[in-house]
Amino acid sequence: MSIYERFCTTEEDENGALKNIDIHYEDNFNFAYDVVDEIARTEPDKRAMVWCNAEGEERTFTFADVRRESNKYANTLSSLGIGKGDFVMLCLKRHYEYWFIALALHKLGAVMVPVTHMLRTDDFKYRFMTADIKAVVTTYENDVPKRIKDALEDAGKSAILMSIKKDVDGFINLSELERMADEEFKRVDTKATDSMMMYFTSGTTGYPKGVIHDFSYPLAHIVTARYWQRAEDNGLHFTVAETGWAKASWGKMYGQWLVGSAVMVYDFDNFDPKMLTQVINRYEVTSFCAPPTVYRYLVKKGTPAMPSLKSASTAGEYLNPEIFQRFHEKTGLYLNEGYGQTETTLLSANYRGIKNKEGSMGVMSPLYTLKLLDKNGKEVENGEIGEIVIVPENGKKPIGVFSSYLGDQELYRNAWSGGVYHTGDSAWKDEDGYFWFHGRFDDIIKSGGFRIGPFEIENILIKHDAVLECSVVGIPDTLRGQAIKAFIVLSHGYEPSAELEKEIREYTNSKLAEYKWIRYIEFTNELPKTISGKIRKKALKESQ
Repeated sequence: MSIYERFCTTEEDENGALKNIDIHYEDNFNFAYDVVDEIARTEPDKRAMVWCNAEGEERTFTFADVRRESNKYANTLSSLGIGKGDFVMLCLKRHYEYWFIALALHKLGAVMVPVTHMLRTDDFKYRFMTADIKAVVTTYENDVPKRIKDALEDAGKSAILMSIKKDVDGFINLSELERMADEEFKRVDTKATDSMMMYFTSGTTGYPKGVIHDFSYPLAHIVTARYWQRAEDNGLHFTVAETGWAKASWGKMYGQWLVGSAVMVYDFDNFDPKMLTQVINRYEVTSFCAPPTVYRYLVKKGTPAMPSLKSASTAGEYLNPEIFQRFHEKTGLYLNEGYGQTETTLLSANYRGIKNKEGSMGVMSPLYTLKLLDKNGKEVENGEIGEIVIVPENGKKPIGVFSSYLGDQELYRNAWSGGVYHTGDSAWKDEDGYFWFHGRFDDIIKSGGFRIGPFEIENILIKHDAVLECSVVGIPDTLRGQAIKAFIVLSHGYEPSAELEKEIREYTNSKLAEYKWIRYIEFTNELPKTISGKIRKKALKESQ
């Protein structure tokens, strides 16, 4: 029996599809103690993590290893004055120490604040100005320590500074201290409602927001891991994500360990689709999850056989049907798309046991009640576009939904206006209950009196062989209000030309109603993206 069964009651149909789930837990539930340490007690030799890096190093850790190392880090951090409620920033890339230190912070009751190593000095400064960060644990690589020190100085702030593995000037070598620490750690009293972690959003439409989750958050990822990613007991799950992003929590620790799967971690800097598939095959990964960008590159550059792989999933942005089809042709696997936000866990997906509708966001999670509302707050009919909202049962915040925005209660109240949580995303629902993404409300194009979702145009545009990446936005137009413009990154072997521009425009427009026609095309070497890799349409609009 996997440990997740202690925390939920489920109802499945004859195909294994989840019909209902009831999650239950003690008031003092803490993932580090009640899941990780408990597995270590009952199955100490059970595989927890397989780690390798681009230099050829590799390590395998059991749950007994993870318990021991997290206890030692908890004792070390405690000796440095870090305790319950303290905000601690982790900038640890994909180093295996991240998992030990994250769990140590959970055991202490501190608030973990993961960030990506790709932040620049001003990005760090913003985060130090926004949050009261007591301590930072960082990689020694990529000049990150210097950026952190410069940011703290610019912000007029101070923090306990720690690095791992190597000595860094001005930083405590946490790895050295940890080696001498006690392997046992007495449980700290925490509550399930206490703050456990805070992520900064990717900031696609404004400054990043601090999103706080409580200690019950990991349990909502039972659905993520078991029913969407299809991670399995004694399997090996591989999610491509850096630890600074919420996707790491979705796919690199909580749900996977709850269902008994080990996690695969590949520590790399430069994305290479060939290396990813080599990792999958070498370690016999059984389930795989990656953002759409990874699948685009895999498909465009050729997808090799991956015989150990039983399931593949994607989320983060919306993937064009062309990629679904070509991936299935190469591997025999359907890509299971899912949808959620940093503020939530998985809200809808193409789950195990149900028909996969390629290009759809799947059906509503049994954990949540989702509705599509128009601008007046009225539920729309099937086939009509509305904003995705979460409707709480009995007025209670659903499990897995964030508990606050850091320092901005007004923003939090606005997100919950009208008694529902507003995602800001628009979609339509078909007669089978599947959701289909339409666009961010901020991204909707209004042209000639029509409301147009850029995604439906991008879906067609990406099918042209010359198009590697694209983004469609509305730009000012005196006649139509907004005209539709496509920004295109060309595939290898193609060069910008008036002839190619005409060919792409005619190819795309021939498949669209006239009011959706692309009027302008701009070829570019790269699209502006957030640090997490999401295309910044706002920057494209502002460039016009």
